[in-house]
Amino acid sequence: METVLRSRSKEVVVSIDRPFVMIGERINPTGRKVLAAEMKAGIMDRVKADAIAQVEAGAQMLDVNAGVPGIDEPALLVAAIKAVSEVTDVPICIDSSVIEALEAALAVYEGKALVNSVTAEGERMDRILPVVKKYGAAVIGMSNDETGITMVPQERVEIARRIIERAAYYGIPPEDVIIDPLAMPIGAEPRAVNLFVETLHLLRDELGVNTTCGAGNTSFGLPGRHTLGAAFLAVAQSHGLTSAIMDSRRPEMVEGVRATDFLLGRDEWGAEWIRRHRAKQAASA
Repeated sequence: METVLRSRSKEVVVSIDRPFVMIGERINPTGRKVLAAEMKAGIMDRVKADAIAQVEAGAQMLDVNAGVPGIDEPALLVAAIKAVSEVTDVPICIDSSVIEALEAALAVYEGKALVNSVTAEGERMDRILPVVKKYGAAVIGMSNDETGITMVPQERVEIARRIIERAAYYGIPPEDVIIDPLAMPIGAEPRAVNLFVETLHLLRDELGVNTTCGAGNTSFGLPGRHTLGAAFLAVAQSHGLTSAIMDSRRPEMVEGVRATDFLLGRDEWGAEWIRRHRAKQAASA
């Protein structure tokens, strides 16, 4: 199954048979006071710099969030997406919990975007999915509902199935629903990664869908977060994870993803791995 996302001139394909898709996470004012203040003031210099840095470091897509308290989020999200589109042309993951902001952003986006995200709560699906369909987008489905996050992998899969079925009701094909099995902090739940991996297996075997997650969630609150993140992604890739929202500026994370693609046969003969190695040698020389 292939999920195809597009910008004006670029296409990204998410698939178990393709190289892993890295979605840059940095354009998000949550926990970033300076960025939040600048965005609130309409200053997009840091947004543009973050976009350029992430793509140069390896991101094939960019997550864009404009959730600053006390602002007109639809207008700010549109401004942020326009700013990103001025400096790079990778497909965008439009990240908002505000329906009006999602619709405003989708209306101006030139391409096929990924919407982040929808849960299995009935009312929320019935509000978001028609908008996703209207603009021909794809959507991330979070494996939780009104009851919260279950710790039973099969129950997460059944929640994902409900999202896929409701999406189909609105005319959205299963290849345009990317499921998030919910990566959780291992510092708070020692079984978190094992549960995540088991859920990945079930999603692949029972539903055949593409998957994603917030890669940084697993290492939250722990030392050596980026090393843990790189190891987590290698494990998750080997069990079927096809994309992640991640800090693409971290070389250990990006190099780990590329090395795992090579080892899993998604970089035939290591052509891309060798090309990048030679390019770094030439640059250092």
